Amino acid sequence: MGSKEGERVTMEGNRDELFGDGPAGPAQGSLAPEDLHDLWGDGDAASDGLPSSAEAAQAQPHSAGGFFDQPRARSARPKPPADPVAALAEMREIVAQVWGYDTLRPLQEDAMRASLEGRDGVVVLPTGGGKSLCYQAPALVREGLTVVVSPLIALMKDQLDGLLANGVAAGMLTSAQDAEERRETMQELRAGRLKLLFCSPERLVMDGFYDRLIDQGLAAIAVDEAHCISHWGHDFRPEYRMLGELRKNGPAVPIMAFTATATPRVRTDIVEQLGLQDHADLVGNFDRPNLTYRVVPRSDLLEQAMKVVSRHEGQAGIVYTLRRKDVEKLAADLARRGVRCLPYHAGLESSERKRVQEAFLNEGIDVVVATVAFGMGIDRPDVRFVIHASLPKGVEQYSQETGRAGRDGLASECVMLYSGADYHGWRGLMERSAKEAELAGQRGAMDEFDASMDRLDELWSYACGTKCRHRFLVEFFGGTYEPPAPVEAEEGEEPATQAGCGACDVCLGELETVDDAQVTSQKILSCVVRCDQRYGAAHVTDVLRGADTARIRQSGHDQISTHGLLKECSRSDVRAWIDQLIGAGHLAVAQGPYPTLHLTPTGVEVMKGERAVSLFRPRKTGGSSTRARRGAALAAEEGGPAPDEGLFEHLRKLRKAMSAERGVPPYILFNDRTLASLAAHKPKSNDQLLNIKGIGAKKAADLGPVLLQAIAEYCS
Repeated sequence: MGSKEGERVTMEGNRDELFGDGPAGPAQGSLAPEDLHDLWGDGDAASDGLPSSAEAAQAQPHSAGGFFDQPRARSARPKPPADPVAALAEMREIVAQVWGYDTLRPLQEDAMRASLEGRDGVVVLPTGGGKSLCYQAPALVREGLTVVVSPLIALMKDQLDGLLANGVAAGMLTSAQDAEERRETMQELRAGRLKLLFCSPERLVMDGFYDRLIDQGLAAIAVDEAHCISHWGHDFRPEYRMLGELRKNGPAVPIMAFTATATPRVRTDIVEQLGLQDHADLVGNFDRPNLTYRVVPRSDLLEQAMKVVSRHEGQAGIVYTLRRKDVEKLAADLARRGVRCLPYHAGLESSERKRVQEAFLNEGIDVVVATVAFGMGIDRPDVRFVIHASLPKGVEQYSQETGRAGRDGLASECVMLYSGADYHGWRGLMERSAKEAELAGQRGAMDEFDASMDRLDELWSYACGTKCRHRFLVEFFGGTYEPPAPVEAEEGEEPATQAGCGACDVCLGELETVDDAQVTSQKILSCVVRCDQRYGAAHVTDVLRGADTARIRQSGHDQISTHGLLKECSRSDVRAWIDQLIGAGHLAVAQGPYPTLHLTPTGVEVMKGERAVSLFRPRKTGGSSTRARRGAALAAEEGGPAPDEGLFEHLRKLRKAMSAERGVPPYILFNDRTLASLAAHKPKSNDQLLNIKGIGAKKAADLGPVLLQAIAEYCS
């Protein structure tokens, strides 16, 4: 979300009972004031690159000696190519030559064609689906300048590094640059040598800046992370709303909006806010088949996290937690277990945040434990796992954060560890924030609360449900899910059977259906009623398990008929079943400071035996010990020769050394798939090198001699 400091101030109380459980008082785990900056947004403008108010002061477009005081290279906006078909063919050649890709992904070509035709458009592709190429490649074919609007400096810099490594004339104007860097960019822009310019929305709408860009030869605008413009989105940034003024000032300049997370409602809002006309509406397949999703009730966080980390030993991963103190503790605990990890949150000094981020990007550490302040603008493609140590605040946020795994298309894992306390904590925080904002005179505060609760409820249904995780996510974003065909059996093996996606806990059979779910549900619902519907889930769990505590004796609940009805069941199971009944709509949680439980009309039907219900528990062995494929075996091309594992590791070390010399992350040079292809085909000449996917002419010229020598020496 965007910077909302004025609103956040009103939320800093956090109330002792935020994660409480009924009238008797709070449970442990309330949020500290400093956590709000992390959990309500990026919370870290200096480190994560959120454009600050200093942008306007530093840009100075009308100052003496500035960019626009010099003679302009062009005076009219270039027109789209006269022959879009020929331009598209030229662009395919450029993609192969510059980026080293001989094929385009689904919808990429459609988006590029629309861009070359000078159309407005909304392009929705999943994370790792190649959105950036959809506006980068047309910019090299089309005459004139393409401006890319981005919400974070880290996003801009990452794309810029990749473009420069490929020999593309690109630049950026941000508050993170010093005066000399901005001057050099302006000189390149004035001379007409730049094809792409990255900037923030604030800079683009500065008085006079956009008009002068049009005079300079502005040909197209690409709005990255366009969901930020929508009030209905999970990451609304007020500064993005200013982009709606662009169409008024330059109605002929085509605008294309790009995002990975947009529901149909958000897409409609993007079109309206940007004033898009006769736009191309291109929505790709939201499915990420290379990701395996698991959702597990949280019991022992450290042990559960270690199981996931151990499956991906030595590989990159991100662990998200809700509070800064949880970040610090879990990072320290994992480090004591031998995990190369560091904590990251907005409370750290800027220099420390930068150190952690660079260590992760440059493979100096394997794991980052962070609040949501970390991640946007982190494009490391070989992140093999993402753990949510608590419930995120919506499906869109969850999808965006899990989308940071497996951006290279290789198999990766996403695990959510959740608890009902997470849901109640979010709800209490959102409700209090909305009420305080309303008292402060902010219009629409309660409407925003309702929208936030809708998003939270949708994710809660995902967590507590037994629907295929891939199907849920695809259908949530308005798509139609088609499960993959079963993998063909090897010669001599039995034909493979596969239920659903084959890549989530539900379809992998890791959830065990409770045999007597109807009776168990009736016992739980009856206990809620016997407790006068005045207590929360933790208390009801204790009563059902026959706990002998002072609180239970004081309330007289040791004498009611439901006391001890589920004493043979574990606490985690009983609590998970209560959460499932809430997710199914048979139990509801009261509004206000105390999350007490009460039956809904359907809950009454279940208790009377008039409605069927199902419950589940994770199987004890589900996903707990299987070691993930790694290295060359993971990155091997399907149907191609097997890569040499030793050469692959040799090339990984070489890549790290070369990237350190150039001051860029290793993945900017080559991803693991390219290294695996090199280790499999072992090219001996520059022509053979250019046949490797991911190596274009510029990289072959700059890095080819070193690669060919390393391969030859290894094979000799």
